[in-house]
Amino acid sequence: MKQCCPYLRRLLWAMPMLVLLSWLEACAPTRFIPEGGYMLEKTSVRTDNSEISTANLSGYIRQHSNSKWFSLFKVPMAVYCISGTDSTRRFNRFIQRIGEAPVVYDSVQAERGRVDMEAAVRNLGFLNGTVTLKEKRRKRRAEVTFQVQAGKRYTVNHIDYVIDDSVVADLVLRDSLESLLYNGMPFDANILNEERSRISSLLQNEGYQRFNKSFVRFEADTTIGDQRVDLTMYIPRYRASVNDSLRQHPRYYIGTVNYLSDLEMQSFRAQREHLDSMVARSLHFYQRKDMPLRPLFLVNKTDLRPGRLYEERHVQSTYSNLSSLSAVMGTSIFLEPSPTAPDTLDAYVSVIMAKRHGVSAEVEGTNSAGDFGAAVSVGYQNRNLFRRSAMLSLKLRGAFEAIKGLEGYTDQNYIEYSAEVNLNFPEFMLPFLSRRFRRSVNAQSIASLMFDSQDRPEFHRRVLTAAWRYRWNAFDLKRQHRVDLIDLNYVFMPWISDTFRREYLSDDGSRNAILRYNYEDLFIMKAGYSFQYCSVSPTAQNVTYGRNAFSVRFGVETAGNLLYGLSHLLDGPHSEQLDAYTLFNIAYAQYVKTDFDFSKSFRFDERNSLAIHLGAGIAFPYGNSTVLPYEKRYFSGGANSVRGWSVRGLGPGGFSGSDGKVDFIRQTGDLKLDLSAEYRTHLFWKIDGAVFVDAGNIWTLRDYEEQPGGQFRWDTFWKQIAVAYGLGIRLNFGYFILRLDGGMKAVNPAYESGREHFPIIYPNFKRDFQLHFAVGLPY
Repeated sequence: MKQCCPYLRRLLWAMPMLVLLSWLEACAPTRFIPEGGYMLEKTSVRTDNSEISTANLSGYIRQHSNSKWFSLFKVPMAVYCISGTDSTRRFNRFIQRIGEAPVVYDSVQAERGRVDMEAAVRNLGFLNGTVTLKEKRRKRRAEVTFQVQAGKRYTVNHIDYVIDDSVVADLVLRDSLESLLYNGMPFDANILNEERSRISSLLQNEGYQRFNKSFVRFEADTTIGDQRVDLTMYIPRYRASVNDSLRQHPRYYIGTVNYLSDLEMQSFRAQREHLDSMVARSLHFYQRKDMPLRPLFLVNKTDLRPGRLYEERHVQSTYSNLSSLSAVMGTSIFLEPSPTAPDTLDAYVSVIMAKRHGVSAEVEGTNSAGDFGAAVSVGYQNRNLFRRSAMLSLKLRGAFEAIKGLEGYTDQNYIEYSAEVNLNFPEFMLPFLSRRFRRSVNAQSIASLMFDSQDRPEFHRRVLTAAWRYRWNAFDLKRQHRVDLIDLNYVFMPWISDTFRREYLSDDGSRNAILRYNYEDLFIMKAGYSFQYCSVSPTAQNVTYGRNAFSVRFGVETAGNLLYGLSHLLDGPHSEQLDAYTLFNIAYAQYVKTDFDFSKSFRFDERNSLAIHLGAGIAFPYGNSTVLPYEKRYFSGGANSVRGWSVRGLGPGGFSGSDGKVDFIRQTGDLKLDLSAEYRTHLFWKIDGAVFVDAGNIWTLRDYEEQPGGQFRWDTFWKQIAVAYGLGIRLNFGYFILRLDGGMKAVNPAYESGREHFPIIYPNFKRDFQLHFAVGLPY
């Protein structure tokens, strides 16, 4: 009888699901379809040529079937079908508003989509290509297939250029090595259009401000046979209007450059005679009162110069430089023909200032491994220090957390308070850099100072940090660089409880000896570099960009090398007790650390996408250190790692913590690996859902006695990769996301074999489930 109980419980659990599925099936959506109509069940694209992307052609379909959760379940339509057909009832209207009505097949829209798709196929060079519409109607449901018969693709046999303007011709032909066109290429209208845009951009950066791609046209001769095309590019002379005669394309130079401080263009025209003005480096500045920004500072942010040839990139870089300033709320650049010179454009740069001072306050809830607390912070900002748009930020923070499960300690509370000062200059504060490079990037120089005090039941820790770093990025924001020129950290331990010292740090407990290093006063002097690339600019507005978006981040940092070299060179003090060189009787850390992170998303439609992530890192202590500082070690588990485990609850390797409990001190490592895949779907309103699979762990590079089973070994590490799976729900407001993820252990490396090693087969909800609350997506 006992053997039957598990099967009986599973049957009792499955019966309601079967009843629910039967009920949803019984709610026939076709009852909402008008008489004689058909519900659109499915649309698809098929092609006989692998060179044609069916995913791209799907964008030309005018009508799609009802949306699906996780690309499988038409839940929004099922919700709609709960309602009745009587739209006068309030309940029916409410259900229909949150659901999705069955899509009624429209053959006219399908034919329009077929025509658009056929044109797209021919634009790819398949000039004889056709698209056939195939309908399958059955039981008031319709399935529609767009069948593409591509035929043979045409190629370009020869390219001729007919450019009436001799100066334009010289510029275009001189740049022919950058051309997208070449003999033998596919006759693709999309590439021809990209070439038109390229030539337009080329000429706009050579003074031709009024030139646009409509001046560039192509003619193709397809009569030569054998699916080949002779191509001719035409660029006629300029005509301002229909009644004007043809002439050379106008080429412009920059006239006066005028800065309008806190003035719109309309206000400037009305008040120009009453405004204060000055000239700095040939740039004119107009303001009602005092200039909020130093004129020479603005000169260095401006690529527009009187007398120079007009270049569109200089307009864009000037706009980007000014828009990135914390003191500026908005920037507009106007170009107007000069009243005195027909080939000159006067530039007017309107700079609207932001509020100089700002005060903020935040209250937040915290949850660290199930221990709840609260934090309060207040901040002050001065966005225009020194009249150079330097930002001064001050922040004070206090936090309290009640810690459960600690035995042998007189206090059960965690109290933290910190003070932080940041000074951000919107430029490179570094000599010997060329002016050209300074103007080609958006740069920041950041000085920071922070003091942090942590009072835990086990110990009290004080951390003093001072740093100087540089950050810069290209104007498209895709590439970002960061250099930590110097980062100083002084860790001071004023008090350690007797219980903690006896359990973890005393000489009597030799298995804990390695931890003593991380609970003694320590000095860290590090430098580092990191690079991040995103295939799409963060400011991109088109949601279709996510189809193949990816990001890569790489970072490296090193500490202690300079101090170690000076200690050897100058015969610096060496502590026999610490077995390390010291600075002011304080040991300093020496290590090298590198991290790599890769994320990619595949967007299938407006509702569904797949995101994958790979993260890896390794840190190695050497020279003056045998152990990494605790703050630099890796941990696994939590909302942004393997979500079947709590924060710092996994690893290293097969190590299971102290007596099977989470040990935040020992469960750290020198090497980390994270792998994850997450399928995301929009559910309704601002609610998104996700299913995920995570894998990973941390390891140590050395065999530490107090972390048995934690060392990385090539022949066994793959057996110690933890796996988790789960569901997530997200409240997506666009500018921020609240996330709730529930993860279950699938493979637990803390057990080498048995039922506990494979909880996916032998699940125990109380033992294997973890709930995580976080802000933002995990990757």
